[in-house]
Amino acid sequence: MAAEGGRSAARREATGRRLERFAALRGGAAGAGRAGGERAFRRQLAAKLRGGELPLGVRYHVFVDPPGPKIGNGGSTLHVLQCLENLYGDKWTSFIVLLIHSGGYSQRLPNASALGKIFTALPFGDPVYQMLELKLAMYIDFPSHMKPGILITCSDDIELYSTGLTETIMFDKPGFTALAHPSDVTVGTTHGVFVLDPSSFSGEGGLEYASCHRFLHKPDVETMHRCGAVCVRRNSSQLDSLADHSDSEVDSECVYTDSIFYIDHSTAKQLLAFYKQIDTLCCEVDAYGDFLQALGHGTTPDYTKNTSQVTKEESQLAEVRQKLCSLLKGTSLNVIVLNNSKFYHIGTTREYLFHFTSDSKLKYELNLLPEPFSVSSDKAETGSASIIQSILEPGCFVGPGSIIEYSRIGPRVLVGKNCIISGSCINLEVDIPSNCFLSSLSVKLDDQVKYVSMVFSIEDDLKKNVELLSDTNSLRFFGVSLQECLDLWGVQVSNQLFSGDNSRFGLWTARIFPVCSSLSESVRMSLSMLNSVQRVSAFALNGFKLLSVEEMLAYKDVEDMLKFRNQIRDEICLQRQKDKSGL
Repeated sequence: MAAEGGRSAARREATGRRLERFAALRGGAAGAGRAGGERAFRRQLAAKLRGGELPLGVRYHVFVDPPGPKIGNGGSTLHVLQCLENLYGDKWTSFIVLLIHSGGYSQRLPNASALGKIFTALPFGDPVYQMLELKLAMYIDFPSHMKPGILITCSDDIELYSTGLTETIMFDKPGFTALAHPSDVTVGTTHGVFVLDPSSFSGEGGLEYASCHRFLHKPDVETMHRCGAVCVRRNSSQLDSLADHSDSEVDSECVYTDSIFYIDHSTAKQLLAFYKQIDTLCCEVDAYGDFLQALGHGTTPDYTKNTSQVTKEESQLAEVRQKLCSLLKGTSLNVIVLNNSKFYHIGTTREYLFHFTSDSKLKYELNLLPEPFSVSSDKAETGSASIIQSILEPGCFVGPGSIIEYSRIGPRVLVGKNCIISGSCINLEVDIPSNCFLSSLSVKLDDQVKYVSMVFSIEDDLKKNVELLSDTNSLRFFGVSLQECLDLWGVQVSNQLFSGDNSRFGLWTARIFPVCSSLSESVRMSLSMLNSVQRVSAFALNGFKLLSVEEMLAYKDVEDMLKFRNQIRDEICLQRQKDKSGL
């Protein structure tokens, strides 16, 4: 326990140093950085630059995937290389580029769907940090030890680490270079796992450069053992496991899992040439599964035919994988083992709630705050909740384990435990049940700004689809059959109930949320729908235009949502000034 306490303290100290360096650069000159997305991303980036929240002197670009079929984060990586060449010609090969993948619908964390996962709010900072600032801060030491190339990361994870005083993370070798983190074996089943040469590293110290035999993509436990990926690690209580957060000093099995990786400019040029040879990419390529699995002297082409981890099998996928495997065969996979590191995934409602309200290690290492940049009266009870850039009026109550972000909570509002409230204005007397997800969006319909609030259970599966209308009774809304809910709301099951091409039906495409003229009214309507389900009482939605979550995102009004956030920010600043002056 003492050893783990020392490791955690070292990560906290190293993280604090990086955040301090980044804070000094906010609004000042810096090195290189990138972000991905589209219109909402551009607006938010521009606002951050105007507000001095990001380093200046950096080229920030936003690139969107080409129209047509989904191409995955691997396809997006190839497309970005093409965009950089289109913009800069051959000069792009002399750049140090940070590529942050932030696409996708974020169906497992819908409060990040409208404005992007990379702009997910974090419970610390003044003004509040979002994932983008944290990414830049955590990688602040890299550019000065990096040759031209592309550093690739995702927008829904946090990597905290510490190294020895004389140890440096270097991205200067040809081919690919990846960071590896010690993790519980069960974590390896949902991540990439490195099969390292045991003679090339000891598992001790802060940092080691190891030789990688091969890379496994989301392997089962048996495969990890059979391929030699499982190691024995002493005092490894920092392993990433949601199932076990206890401290322990016993030896335990671990694997080394992936996070970010670097491609040198020469290899990136090869990948771009490959992309140009393909007339049109029509399948989802995984930057981790399809690039890294081709590397290492022990790799085999068997993975090119394995589609068990593929969400949708396209006819082109096997061919593209085989060509990538041939192209990258023999390319180096250098692995930097960060022995004192911890990887946090923030991609689901469950992970989001746990890490930002209950995870004592992350709270300690990142110095998370219970109420960053918020106004909360002594008479507003918040317990162990996390309140982020929000205003809580006297008399409200927020249950433990809940997160309130960019919202205004009135005096007669009782929020249960383990809830997520995002972008909402709640000014009525209401009890919001535990495990409730509530997120409000501004939408523009016929050139008019309207409001819609989605409400679900934290446990609802928004990714689940059925192929037949008769099977929609298997969809669950707050644990109740969707068919039963629709009967209570007076809504008929038909093809018109669902948006999209009607090839699949699910909660994501169900037109069940009423369009309203005010933010508070949209909240009231959606909570009334939920109340009718929980009390098994009718609540007719007749006469309302109804939207699905899919349509809410298609019609979202980014400017109006940011305007509401800015109003909350300005009111918080004004209240702070009053508090300082004693008014």
